[in-house]
Amino acid sequence: MVIQTKLIEELPVSNELGEGIQWRGSDQTVWWTDILGCTLYRLEWPTKKLTSYEMPEPLGSFAFTDSHEVIIAGFATGFAFYDLEKRALQWLHRLKFLTGEGRLNDGRADRQGRFWCGSMMARPDVETHASGRLFSVDSELILTSHLEGINISNGLCWSPDGQIMYFADSLPGKIYQFDFNTADGSLANKRIFAEALEGGSPDGATVDAAGNVWSAHWGLGKVICFDIMGDIVAEVSIPTSQPSCVAFGGKNLDLLFVTSAKEGMLEKQLADEPSAGNVFVYETSVTGLIEPRYCTSQRVR
Repeated sequence: MVIQTKLIEELPVSNELGEGIQWRGSDQTVWWTDILGCTLYRLEWPTKKLTSYEMPEPLGSFAFTDSHEVIIAGFATGFAFYDLEKRALQWLHRLKFLTGEGRLNDGRADRQGRFWCGSMMARPDVETHASGRLFSVDSELILTSHLEGINISNGLCWSPDGQIMYFADSLPGKIYQFDFNTADGSLANKRIFAEALEGGSPDGATVDAAGNVWSAHWGLGKVICFDIMGDIVAEVSIPTSQPSCVAFGGKNLDLLFVTSAKEGMLEKQLADEPSAGNVFVYETSVTGLIEPRYCTSQRVR
């Protein structure tokens, strides 16, 4: 099957580092974070009414919860519940960072309701020892560290049946597969699923209903779609060079939302790429999956 995509909307939000985009079907809204702008966005679709929420510190990633106004957040320094209506912060775990480890970055909920989030190096460099880690927070609020030796945690997503986890380390440009134990969240049998195309780094990702992996390729100006064997089956050209994350949404889950960033761009590059930092919406010939929520047995204040 040939996968078709068509750009239908560009949202001029000019984010410094747009990331973590997700669709919430219960109220037909799309959400994302501008990490460096310390702002969470909520967009009503298709009316395009935009609401922004100032965050207490850089928000790397988040997941929805059973409480409509509360998210679980991977802030720069740790994990917390955040009540958007009350602007109330409830810290769950503040992290003690390892040498060179900078902040929390990409994350999302798995299909069983745990929240996962990985950290990144303060100054990512192939010559520097990588000390980033990948964590999860379960329904009992227990924090577990699963992986170490990461440069830039990115691209977390799961196969439709939840039994394969995908994870990217952006600096070496590799997307990995793991066997995922849905009962306890443990990982096994790490292997390379795909490698970034020349000139790009794998960033945020999602999986469609057929199991294809859609990966934003930072620096390349494309979203790459890999089939379950890791072969490229589609490429989506983005109007700027730094696409950062993707999500399926819309009433029929057939719209692809793509965040981007203008972080690190020089004045000339910004002039050449006026769309940098905007959010793009594509019609597609495929459908996505409902975004999982974080589920907790604990009381959310």
